[in-house]
This record gives sequence, C-alpha cells and structure tokens, in this order.
Amino acid sequence: MSGKPPQLNKRPIHLGLGATAEVEPEFTGEMSWYEGYGARHGSDGVEARLVSMHTFTEDWDVWEMHPKGAEVVLCTAGTMELVQELNGEEVITAVSAGEYAINQPGTWHTANVSSSATAVFITAGEGTTHRPR
Repeated sequence: MSGKPPQLNKRPIHLGLGATAEVEPEFTGEMSWYEGYGARHGSDGVEARLVSMHTFTEDWDVWEMHPKGAEVVLCTAGTMELVQELNGEEVITAVSAGEYAINQPGTWHTANVSSSATAVFITAGEGTTHRPR
C-alpha cells in the first residue's frame, strides 16, 4: 500500500489463513459492514481474526459473545471496565492504557466507560451473538 497509511479506527485489518493481513473497507459501524466482512472472509472459518480499534465515551448498550474463539481487548487510551459473565456472575476487570483482557470463547461480555477509552480488539468473530444489556 502506497501513500498515507490507513488508520485502524477507520480501516480494520483481517488476519486470515496463511498468515495473511488485508486492509478492510472503511468501517461504518453498521451491521451491514460486519455482514460484508463475513461474506469476504467466511471461508477462513474460525482461524480468521478481525483487528479493529474503537473509542467509547459511554457504557456499551449490548452484551456480546464470540462462541468459536478468544478475543483480546487491548486498551490504548483511558480506562474501561470489561464486564464478563463467568459462572453466572459478573466479573469486572478495569483495563487502562497498555493493559489487556481476554474474552474466552463463549464468554458474554460488555464494557463500562466513565469518560473516554480507546481499545484495539482482536476478534474471532465467527458466530458472534449480541443481546440487550
């Protein structure tokens, strides 16, 4: 890729089979973007990873769960509380810049953000499910 490098918060990366890395189309935040991602890379199956970066200024309004792989959440600015459902209880892990947490496969999770926080997500997204918080 020549010219100005892409920004991760706008152009996520797909890590695919054969140790490939591909720049994705501009992120829209809409479910149709994720559907397009699945159509482009669905054949990579559970080995695929989406690398994205998002900034949050308020608590998430959904829970999510990735059934087929772990997700790494690396905080790069601010502080956020990752809330995980483990054995029927909510476990809260505060992560600040430079710290990370891992959502194991099948773990429902959400996040609390009191001010502003930015995080990089490395997600095994196949089969991701959401539910209201």
